[in-house]
Amino acid sequence: MTRALAPLVVMFALAGCGGSSDDEAAAPTAGSGTCQTVDVPAPRADGGGTKPTEPLAAGVTYRLVFSTNCGDFTVTLDPKVAPKTSASLVGLAQDGFYDGTIIHRIVPGFVIQGGDPTGTGTGGPGYQTIDVPPADARYTHGVVAMAKSGADPPGAAGSQFFVITGADVGLPAEYAIVGEVTDGLEVVDVIGALGDPATEQPTEPVVLASVTVSEG
Repeated sequence: MTRALAPLVVMFALAGCGGSSDDEAAAPTAGSGTCQTVDVPAPRADGGGTKPTEPLAAGVTYRLVFSTNCGDFTVTLDPKVAPKTSASLVGLAQDGFYDGTIIHRIVPGFVIQGGDPTGTGTGGPGYQTIDVPPADARYTHGVVAMAKSGADPPGAAGSQFFVITGADVGLPAEYAIVGEVTDGLEVVDVIGALGDPATEQPTEPVVLASVTVSEG
């Protein structure tokens, strides 16, 4: 893949992504929909996550609700396919690890990517999980999987996730699949339009105000 997800290399300066509180409201951007103009939050230090030691409760459906300045979307996790990574995501969300982070990479028609506390595309929680996806895994519209470097083994994951915005992007079965967007896919598509195809940088800030866990 010429647009492989790894290695995760910093491709932009945070200062160039957003305005300040003194800036006037940005003019509507094609595809930006109802995105609110926000400042880019200050980056945090790498690491700081706590690796879970227990699996998620059996028989419980876990959902992650991503609240962004472009709207909310919900990801229903699949612990059967990625038990370790699902437990990690729930733990990180409950600890507020994702709150105030950014979508740092947007490739129109391909993916949106976030989950890095440093905002550079190189950070993570300070630990790794591995859930090797099935050989017939397909990365289709709304599928949520985990980013990794080229040196990492198949199924390796930290905290960086990506959501597929193309119909079927043809990635190899190397990226842990943790679930799919079950509500708010239109919000993901709005965010997916806010990328520069040449640089893969957001054309305006997309901030995760919070990621909360819903159980049912």
